[in-house]
Formats: sequence, structure tokens, C-alpha cells
Amino acid sequence: MGEGRVLTESALVERVAADRARGRTFVFANGCFDVLHVGHVRYLTGAAVEGDRLIVAVNDDASVRGLKGPNRPVQAAGDRAALVAALRVVDYVVVFSDSDVERLLTLLKPEVHCKGSDYTIDTVPERQVVQGYGGRTVIVGDNKDHSTRDVIARILSGKGV
Repeated sequence: MGEGRVLTESALVERVAADRARGRTFVFANGCFDVLHVGHVRYLTGAAVEGDRLIVAVNDDASVRGLKGPNRPVQAAGDRAALVAALRVVDYVVVFSDSDVERLLTLLKPEVHCKGSDYTIDTVPERQVVQGYGGRTVIVGDNKDHSTRDVIARILSGKGV
């Protein structure tokens, strides 16, 4: 079910145009989602309530390595995208290779761009791009006390919670 919602960029553009013609609004979230955890679920659940359709952009493998280091990702982009797409609150997933999501935001023009609670409105790098086309930026999710890095460290240590 979820994998059918993982779209190429061109297919996503077509789907957004069709949904927008039906009056749907769009929310955009993004991330690496290397090891899916409760913080991701809360972030995406918080984002989903901001509009009719939730688009999630997942970093490709090369961009995750650039952001997180040479030992990441631990799961391939296609697998990470399929896991995110399987979440009930997610409508569309696209894998992207850019260093940031400004190009995708400009292309898709979602009404709402959501970032996690490790940001403030003033620290969201894409905030001005979103404002420029008339969108708004929202901070969603719970306190940032979950991280993939910590989950991986717990697994490697052999210690549970």
C-alpha cells in the first residue's frame, strides 16, 4: 500500500496539480528518516493536521551521508521512503537529492511547510522561500528528545531503554 505513494518528482507534480484542482491544500515535511522512531511519527502526525495532503521529502543516500557522516544512512532511500509512505498520515513521498528542499518547495508551493521542534520559525532555513510564494511555516512534533543517532547507539551498546 505505502510504496504506491512513493512517487517520482514528475509524478508528484502531476498529483499535486490534480489534487489542487479539487481544492486540496498541501503540507510539506522532510527529513532523512534513517531509522524510523516515535519522534518521526509525532512530527509527521503533527504536520498532517495542517492541511489536506501531506507530502514527505526523504533525503537520498548521498545527501544523508553529507548531513550525517560516512556511516549513514543505515537503510537505503527506497526502503526509508517505503516506511514513511506506509504511515497512515502520509499521502505522498518523494526522494530528493538536493542539499536542501528549497527547489521542491518552489516547485510544489505547499501551503504549509512543517519543521520539527529542533527549529524555531526564525531558524527554519527555507522560511523566506515559503513566505515568498505565500505559504506559511509551522513547527510541529514533540520535544526533540528522540534521535536516530541515539537509537543506533542503543542498538550498538546492546542496552535497552
